[in-house]
Amino acid sequence: MEKIFLLKGLILGVVIAAPLGPIGILCTRRMLMHGRRAGFFSGMGAAAADSLYGFIAAFGITFISDFIIGHQFWLRLVGGTLLLVLGARTIAAEPQEKSALPKSAKRFVGMFTSTFFLTLTNPMTIITMAAVFAGFGLAGARGSISSAGSLIVGVFLGSVIWWLFIISVVSIFKRSFAHHELQWVNRIAGLIIAGSGALALLSLKW
Repeated sequence: MEKIFLLKGLILGVVIAAPLGPIGILCTRRMLMHGRRAGFFSGMGAAAADSLYGFIAAFGITFISDFIIGHQFWLRLVGGTLLLVLGARTIAAEPQEKSALPKSAKRFVGMFTSTFFLTLTNPMTIITMAAVFAGFGLAGARGSISSAGSLIVGVFLGSVIWWLFIISVVSIFKRSFAHHELQWVNRIAGLIIAGSGALALLSLKW
């Protein structure tokens, strides 16, 4: 039975990670500019956040989910502002040679945490997770702990598999990008990220 829920989690993880929203654009841009490890750690931040929301939804930690949903205005405000700042910095950034970039653990931790917290600022993720787990009969105390755990692990692994696939695809095409083309990648990615932040702020009910 747990294998079935693991498989369902894998599919769900891919479905959640696949849409090319601002987080996907940010991770893809980092892969192009800073290499595969940068893209991997950025993607893992998003996967970890999705798995955390899955854990909350599966085990019925209502005081956390209620807090997140109840404070979604502030979460979206922070998330939208951060996307605007990241978008502006991306537009202004100049492509750098990979060899000129510091390969410190601190840099990769920063990439992980930035996508982790940006993903957490989207309250719709936990609402979607709660609906899925309720549909599977695994939400709250009534659900099977082992089945819910298998689904959460599957969500994380599905997201990891998706990001490894994206890294492989982007690595193939990265070699064909010249310096001026990477500049346009920065500008387009920055506009999309900043635009997503602006839409998030405009959608707020003041």
